[in-house]
Amino acid sequence: MTIPALLDRSAIVLSMICVVHCLALPVAIIMLPALSAYWFADENFHLLLLYLVLPTSVIALGLGCRRHRMFKMMLWGSAGLLCLTVAALLGHDRLGELGEKGLTLLGAGLVVVAHIYNFRNCRQSQCAH
Repeated sequence: MTIPALLDRSAIVLSMICVVHCLALPVAIIMLPALSAYWFADENFHLLLLYLVLPTSVIALGLGCRRHRMFKMMLWGSAGLLCLTVAALLGHDRLGELGEKGLTLLGAGLVVVAHIYNFRNCRQSQCAH
């Protein structure tokens, strides 16, 4: 597997972790309140994921955009990364719980779409990318 393909897959997995974290963690904490003491229940977990998703996505989508000249995937990815960044930086204090979750889910979805599009372009052209 090539490095850009690995980066695309990694970014998809990281974005899906964001989705699972936003949707499943509140339910899990209600059912098992002791989970709230763990590191992944902290708000800083969003920032950690953002620190991992941003460089992974920028590199993978940048390489794909440069190779294939398909700027649509870069647009989708940039919009998704912007949504994730705004959601992580403003948080539920400024956006409200629903606003933060909605923006995170939208951003993660856009990032996933961009990486799937990038990955498919590469497979269709059978490039070394």
